[in-house]
Amino acid sequence: MINDAPYGTEKAYNGLRLAIALQARDNKVNVFLMADAVFCGVPKQETPPGYYNIGEMLGRVLGKGGRVAACGSCMKARGLNVEGLVKGVEQGSMALLSEWTEKCGKIHSF
Repeated sequence: MINDAPYGTEKAYNGLRLAIALQARDNKVNVFLMADAVFCGVPKQETPPGYYNIGEMLGRVLGKGGRVAACGSCMKARGLNVEGLVKGVEQGSMALLSEWTEKCGKIHSF
């Protein structure tokens, strides 16, 4: 679970670093974006050369079979919709987060 904006702190960066490292060890990964973290899913955010790009990191997670969901009510509150997010990011809900929570072995919150 990521709860913070893509830039300004390194919470999203570190959460996605962990997700990518877990996938490299053949673990299944689901990432749920809540609050300002829904902005992590906005495509084509430009970062300075040499600086991490959250959208590209989400793409790596998705490309390795991970699931990424953005909280629907959090998106609505910020004027976002799923069509405006990185391809593969799905609209989530508390019901989906509850389901993932019940099925998973471990949860990390950033």
